[in-house]
Amino acid sequence: MFVVVHLAPGDPVDIMAGPALTADAAAQMRANFGLDRPLAVQYGRWLAAFATGDFGYSHTHQAPVRTVLASLLPNTLSLGAAALLGSFVLGILIGVVQALKHRTAVDGALSVVMLFFYSMPSFWLALMLTLTFGLMARNVWGWPIWFPASGMYSVDYQSLGSAARVVERLRYLTLPTLTLTLVLTAGIARFMRGSMLEVIGEDYVRTARAKGLSERRVIWGHAFRNALLPIATLSGLYVPLLLSGTVFVESVFGWPGMGRAMVEAVHARDYPLVMAGSFVFAVMVVAGNLLADVLYAAIDPRVRYD
Repeated sequence: MFVVVHLAPGDPVDIMAGPALTADAAAQMRANFGLDRPLAVQYGRWLAAFATGDFGYSHTHQAPVRTVLASLLPNTLSLGAAALLGSFVLGILIGVVQALKHRTAVDGALSVVMLFFYSMPSFWLALMLTLTFGLMARNVWGWPIWFPASGMYSVDYQSLGSAARVVERLRYLTLPTLTLTLVLTAGIARFMRGSMLEVIGEDYVRTARAKGLSERRVIWGHAFRNALLPIATLSGLYVPLLLSGTVFVESVFGWPGMGRAMVEAVHARDYPLVMAGSFVFAVMVVAGNLLADVLYAAIDPRVRYD
């Protein structure tokens, strides 16, 4: 990542330089940033500082990178958690319905709808939702804007009460969450459908039906929990997809999170912020895989980590 961002043309001095900046002043600024040294030396200095917890200084935010991460990361985590929860709940429910309605019109219709959203780029869906609930809602249909298409809260947010603040944040969170949820739900529903169909045909499910148990208890008490095992794996695999989606979605909706900050940092050649953001995303991917292992033990009593 360090080499890739340095291969991009230009450097922070070129981005910040104005028409009045002389060549000597630009050279002095590069020396102050350490950009006049060989790339291997720059990497060694950055790595040594990073190992001690010094993430560097962000010239785009005019603040230490750790301060920037502390202010932006909670916003990305809230958006990601809402999208992850929504996509798994919706995907699991749709998958179960498709399995129970196997080879019916309901199954076919849901498959077409899920394929439609699965094939759609997240940034394009974000733009369409912005157009529909923002511009067209007010100017074409005359509707009030229930779900704002930019930002995280309104200008009078600080003057609102506690309950009104929660409602305000939910209104601004709806469209970014919906964008990520619709894109991720299709894959989860497809996996859940296949897993349920496989489990329903097992001997113990047929035995439960033969004992006279109700269909509700057979499905939710016997088949559903075992069908969740492959879905636990997806919880770890979907974290990278979710993080890549937040980069585009936050940029479109103006959501002040790590994804949007990373895009701006790349454009501004803010190397310390790009590196720190990449590190944080990598840690979240590892945490997602750890979460998948923990869920395995919670769902399947045969799995134990002694």
